[in-house]
Amino acid sequence: MVTTTYQRVAELQINLPEADAEQVKDRPKEINVGIDAQGHYVIDKVVFTFTNVATLADMLRRSAGDAKEPVVIINADANATHQSVIHVMEAARSAGFVHITFATQTPAK
Repeated sequence: MVTTTYQRVAELQINLPEADAEQVKDRPKEINVGIDAQGHYVIDKVVFTFTNVATLADMLRRSAGDAKEPVVIINADANATHQSVIHVMEAARSAGFVHITFATQTPAK
């Protein structure tokens, strides 16, 4: 014995509910910090050599302007030193920025 059930979903007329939700809020300010393999840093297209965490924190604050809770994105070369990344993280903490993320890429195949 074989049984089967057929549904005619395609023929149903469905009125979907409407939502009047708020638009997505503006994205937070992003501060992109680049670090190359030689230890050079770049923020807002300004290339500089690290001197100390306080100076780097000041540069991050200037880049953020009056933005609330900016996101610091660290774009470090795969051959950059671990310490150079730590400098940026410490400067962000010192500047009061708690949102830090890392840019990565998928390997070429």
